[in-house]
Amino acid sequence: MLRPLTDADVDALLSIFGDPEVVRYWSGSPWSGPEDAHRMLAADRAAFDAGGAIRVGVSLRDEDRVIGTVSLFNRSESNRRAEIGYALARSAWGQGLMHEALVQWLDWAFGPLGLHRLEADVDPENVASRRSLERLGFRQEGLLRERWIVGGEVADTAFYGLLAREWQARTQR
Repeated sequence: MLRPLTDADVDALLSIFGDPEVVRYWSGSPWSGPEDAHRMLAADRAAFDAGGAIRVGVSLRDEDRVIGTVSLFNRSESNRRAEIGYALARSAWGQGLMHEALVQWLDWAFGPLGLHRLEADVDPENVASRRSLERLGFRQEGLLRERWIVGGEVADTAFYGLLAREWQARTQR
């Protein structure tokens, strides 16, 4: 299930974003304490109120505990475009849960939200994330060499895109 994040999710968010394996390919270091989760929640509320980024929690249908997040950010209203991001607790990896959450997220983004294009910026070494995007119909559109330096490590970006018409054609089969 997708649901709004609240202050009650601080511990769950810290366990996700504090895990070095989960954030291995993100553009920042693992969180060190609950203040990091509080900062993210406050920034998310401000961005949402300003019509910017949107992040929600992913939870299991029979549990309310957040096991991941999905987000839209760098939104361009005039171009009906946004970037997509996601993270999942390591204990939930390999079960198809993020795929299920992303299908719901893309249905909403290309449906009621009315986006035309979604983009994803992925470290080429993050094979699991690349496979997830490709399974959803995203296409790799380019490679940006040495785009990020995180923790002193230089990394490339594989840039992916998906158009609303491609998503709608895929889901109508």
